[in-house]
Amino acid sequence: MASIQKQGQKWRAQVARKGVRRSAVWDTKREAQRWADRVESEIDAGMLLGRTFKEAADHYVRTVSSGKPDPAWEQRRFNAFMEYFTPDTPLESITTAHLGLWRDWRMKGDKDRQAVTGATVLREINLMRHMFSLARDEWKWIQSSPFTGLRMPEDGDPRTQVWRWQQMKRVLRADRDGKTAEVIKAFRIALHTSLRLKEVLEGRYDPARRVMLLGGATRTKGDGKKLVEVPVPRRAAKLFPATFTVGSNEASTLFCRLCDQLLIDGLTFHDTRATALTLLARRMDVMTLARISRHKDLNLLLRTYYRETVDDISARI
Repeated sequence: MASIQKQGQKWRAQVARKGVRRSAVWDTKREAQRWADRVESEIDAGMLLGRTFKEAADHYVRTVSSGKPDPAWEQRRFNAFMEYFTPDTPLESITTAHLGLWRDWRMKGDKDRQAVTGATVLREINLMRHMFSLARDEWKWIQSSPFTGLRMPEDGDPRTQVWRWQQMKRVLRADRDGKTAEVIKAFRIALHTSLRLKEVLEGRYDPARRVMLLGGATRTKGDGKKLVEVPVPRRAAKLFPATFTVGSNEASTLFCRLCDQLLIDGLTFHDTRATALTLLARRMDVMTLARISRHKDLNLLLRTYYRETVDDISARI
């Protein structure tokens, strides 16, 4: 039988059955009893003999990630997490100390695996912490979250790199065919519009209004669920219509390979966003720029995406 005891203004239910122990706190005695009966039934059916990380990740993707713009990204993060913690690792066995070792492992890298930045680890921690919080508070699979007390990595300074004309020309004049040629065209569009790679490849252009329509996986977290409309500068309008067969992941790989071939180091496709916004800032006010970039925080726009150097500003004033 389960033990139901009053604890302050709430009720604690404790179940100990077949070597499995579970405990949870509820607002009412009826909720506590209902939960205890369900847990005992699951234990008797062999369903609750220690939830694994993979079970939690699959449940999160199915019930939470599926409602987000890009569930595939979260699935890849869970897969990367399982490179360190095996899929059958019980959730309750993962401690704060284990997570600290995983954090250092992600940031250190080795001969077979590239190190990632503190910002990347922070994004992964936010995802995993949410899953563990749900497993504790809503699913009642674990007693506590191991992320409590975990030291966060340094976010690091924002990137300052921008594409210079000489580097742009080397990419734009590269004689390539097939999907690499598509990536070069996406690069040209991104330099004019500040759109991200996925947005260029999967967005829908409306020539009558000269706007790019972004929906589904092309929306970012801050965009919400509504269809996003991004104004397209006149200089970029002539680059449309554009049809792409390459996917965003493959395009990213092809672009990195192209940069290696052209001996361009230290620059990424995403740097085109900051480059475009920095150039557009010379022709328009900050509120219009924020509307194009979809930044609700002007400090983020200034700190991260406006990358004009003091020397550049001095040379043109």
